[in-house]
Amino acid sequence: MNAPSNWTGRGACRAVAPDTLFVQGQEQHRAKSVCLGCHVRTECLAYALDNHEEFGIWGGATERERRALLRRRPNITSWQRLLFTARAAHEQTDEGNRWEIA
Repeated sequence: MNAPSNWTGRGACRAVAPDTLFVQGQEQHRAKSVCLGCHVRTECLAYALDNHEEFGIWGGATERERRALLRRRPNITSWQRLLFTARAAHEQTDEGNRWEIA
């Protein structure tokens, strides 16, 4: 199991009560909104998937959403590597598109 690193102190959730992110039903939609503009959302989601966190909202994903990801992609050995690689590719594409528009 990987321990959370220094990203936890930079999360948007640091300003809310922890119980806010450990809710059920319709309240999960409101809890997920805390993650919308978070700068460490990818790190948080990767941590939760790599460590099979069962409860709470992590990286904007509910327990059910994370279980679905784990079931769909059982061969992933490092969600952190997968998500960071995807984020880097997205940022590179986004940066390229920005210059093309100018």
